[in-house]
Amino acid sequence: MSLFKARDWWASVLGEGEEFDQGCLCVGDVDNSGSGYDKIVVGSFMGMLRIFSPHPAKPDEQTEADAQLLEVQLPDPIIQVEMGKFVSCSELLHLAVLHPRKLSVYAVSGTAGNVEHGDQYQLRLVYEHNLQRTACNMTYGPFGGVTGHHFICIQSMDGMLMFFEQETYAFGRFLPGFLLPGPLSYCIRTDSFITVSSIRQVECYRYETLAVATDADTRQDSDQQSKSSGKRLTADWTLVLGEEALDICVPNTSSAMSSIFVLGERNLFCVKDNGQIRFMKKLEFNPSCFLPYGSVSEGSTNILMCNHNNMLLVYQDVTLKWVAQLSCVPVAVRVANFPELKGLVVTLSSDGHLQCSYMGTDPSFFTAPKVDAREVNYDEVDTEMKMLQKVIREASKTQDILPRAETEEELTLTAIVSSHMDEVSCAVIPEMNGMPVPSVTVKFKIKNRGAVHSPKMTVCVQPPLGVTQDQFVLDSMGSGCELVVRFSAFLNGHYPPADLCGDIAVSYSSATGIPRVSQCKFNLPLRLVCYPSSAIKNAKYKITVDTNKPPVNLSEVFPDFSEKSENNDSSALGFQLITGSRVIVLASKTSQRYRIQSESFEDIWLVAKELVQRFDRHFASLGVKDFRNSFTGPIPLPEFFETVDHHFELRVNAQKYQDLLSERAVQFRAIQRRLLTRFKDKTPGPLQNLDTLMEGTYRQVIALADAAEDNRERLIQAFTRLRSATHLLILLLSLWQGLSSEQTAILEATLLPLLQDTPQLGWEESVDAAVSHLLKTCLSRSPKDQAISLSTGPLTIPKDTSRLKKHITLLCDRLGKGGRLSLSSEANVPTTVMMPVGCESIPGPIVEQEEEPPLQQESAKYIKKKQPSKKIKSKSDSSKESSREKKEKDSSKEKEAKVSSKESKRESAKESKEPSKDKESTREKESSKESGKEKTKVSRKSSVKVKEKKSEAGDS
Repeated sequence: MSLFKARDWWASVLGEGEEFDQGCLCVGDVDNSGSGYDKIVVGSFMGMLRIFSPHPAKPDEQTEADAQLLEVQLPDPIIQVEMGKFVSCSELLHLAVLHPRKLSVYAVSGTAGNVEHGDQYQLRLVYEHNLQRTACNMTYGPFGGVTGHHFICIQSMDGMLMFFEQETYAFGRFLPGFLLPGPLSYCIRTDSFITVSSIRQVECYRYETLAVATDADTRQDSDQQSKSSGKRLTADWTLVLGEEALDICVPNTSSAMSSIFVLGERNLFCVKDNGQIRFMKKLEFNPSCFLPYGSVSEGSTNILMCNHNNMLLVYQDVTLKWVAQLSCVPVAVRVANFPELKGLVVTLSSDGHLQCSYMGTDPSFFTAPKVDAREVNYDEVDTEMKMLQKVIREASKTQDILPRAETEEELTLTAIVSSHMDEVSCAVIPEMNGMPVPSVTVKFKIKNRGAVHSPKMTVCVQPPLGVTQDQFVLDSMGSGCELVVRFSAFLNGHYPPADLCGDIAVSYSSATGIPRVSQCKFNLPLRLVCYPSSAIKNAKYKITVDTNKPPVNLSEVFPDFSEKSENNDSSALGFQLITGSRVIVLASKTSQRYRIQSESFEDIWLVAKELVQRFDRHFASLGVKDFRNSFTGPIPLPEFFETVDHHFELRVNAQKYQDLLSERAVQFRAIQRRLLTRFKDKTPGPLQNLDTLMEGTYRQVIALADAAEDNRERLIQAFTRLRSATHLLILLLSLWQGLSSEQTAILEATLLPLLQDTPQLGWEESVDAAVSHLLKTCLSRSPKDQAISLSTGPLTIPKDTSRLKKHITLLCDRLGKGGRLSLSSEANVPTTVMMPVGCESIPGPIVEQEEEPPLQQESAKYIKKKQPSKKIKSKSDSSKESSREKKEKDSSKEKEAKVSSKESKRESAKESKEPSKDKESTREKESSKESGKEKTKVSRKSSVKVKEKKSEAGDS
């Protein structure tokens, strides 16, 4: 930020929506008035040519209208404007205007006015050249040492330098190794042209070399071949810059030595005319344009430089002399002389801000506005603070990433599932296992509050379910309209689904053009995938659900299945899955239990979920508020692990098939190459059974592809069955421990992270990572064991499922010991809870030996917590005695901790036993001074501790 601001002397805004570049500005006495003052000529990419003669404004006059001498709309965009002696029969200044395909030279003349309208200026075309190639930029000068005239050199977009000797086209040359055009300038002293090529190096070509050289490139036109004869074009010298160049300028300040200034993206280079670097200045900003001009000091050059921070900087060689703030980012800068003031800085921005300024000393300080002095009402401030704190508390309760919309949705979506099956089924597969496949109609209502444009509806159900149409393109709806869409859902696969839920999403654009999405869920009836059947008493897999209310009649809970049931027994109900086994629900006549049994473990899920949901609805309709379902265990982990192993085996088989296919494909291609070589050989030879080997390999490839496809289909079915078994496990865990809805959601996200398997990411590694995260955070044994930083390595398919089984078993075990699922960073230490009747802890034959000692320590910890509390209750006689017992307990715990920490450092079990006995004996001697009750208590605790240490030493 500069302390000083450039002082505006005159400014104007040129047009609207016009664009300008560094070649669109030049200054000089274009009308040859002889006054010694300059005019400003500006051309735009829109083809507008303007000429200005600025003068300082007086308080009572309009400056912009008087300052503009001429404004002409040309038919083509203006790339560059230059002033020079471009007419052969005159030594006056003329204006050269470069268009993409044309070069025009104009004469500007002014006529003095006799009335108050002022002088009149005219633009007259002297001559023009039509270009065969698209122009990029141009330069001019006395090429070849001519006097009194200027020639023009135009660089085309394809790298051709076209030379014009005023009204005549002279010759054209292609630059060697050209790719993209760069800045171009002419050095009078050495009669050479300076440019920067695409390989980021400065190249110098002498005019004499260009005139006698030829280019072997075929890009030359046929009419130029006669003029292009001689030697091949080579550069006089080159200099590597290493960056792109924005501009090149060669000021004519000294006849003894010329300096070539090159403005790069990050550096300013000053090069002698023989290619040697004079100096280089590293820039700390992004420059936009520059202009070298003569200095009063001998042997130095002043440089005006503008950057993208709206700064104007003045350098004397490499020394910064002045900095001033501008109002815009210039793309071109010039120095001009105007009446009353010489050496004004003329700047032009890309959007047409033309400004004449000089560098004064007006400081641009920021002054803060004055604040109204008023007395503070502390009561109002306190009330406002409380209100803001309440808003912050309400906002911090939700942990959503996206803020919730406070306004109502523009669309109201309602899904209504028919209570009866369709009379004529719409299923693609009409019959499975000898049973007709039904379908059910879903009616979807869309009601909008405002205008909705281009709504599109998408229906998604989990396989193997299907719908008659899953994509709907709807018409735009006005405010208050209602639309009804119908479709049918049915079973479309030979295996039962894991979920009967469906999703509907409607994407649309609001009246203001904002894209929005509204979603709605619907539940399909159980009747869609099963039929009523007779009940059988025995089955392989059995699950018992307990309630706290008397048993109910199953026909009242399942009226849609009891009507067509083959038996009238209200305590038993059968469900025959269309693509699965039979599931039986038995109600106990004496207790409050219900048994669900089936020959397939995962098929129990849909019926168990429906049973729990219908129980909740049934007792809620009766007005019962304290109804609760529960599960007394044990958790069927072995049955669940069978499903996991089957799924994992199919995944391993898929990988094996993939590897075998790759090997056979490589073999097949190798045989093909051998056969092709034999067939191309001019000398026929025996095939050596390559054709037989190729046919056998082809059959193997086809057989492997069929086997891999069959395995893929079975893998899809196995994953669906695994999802059903996982849903059932989550349901049983939530009923077993009475998990809240938040904890159940965390458990579902942990055990069901994927909707489908992929070769890159499967269920086993995803669940293993999620369960490990819970075991190291919220289900850790203690805050000390909680992992501070969790490893985030790549997930790959495991070698086997033993680690996954161990972690799931630990998860269930710690949930059974009172662990709490939470996403917070605090560790949740398991607390002692009373187990339900008949509930057993998870048996641990699968747990590895590394995990057994911590489990034993946990059980010992619970024993230590229980025993002292009972003794204190039974043997406390007074408050003084109880406080003394607490102190004795604390001291004994500290001593035991010290003993255990010392003993853990021992190498052998023998060494660990002896110190423990010595410590226990010394501790018993110290405690013998106390009362008899305290002696008994301490000795019992020490015996428990010694037993624990002996067991630990034996395990180790």
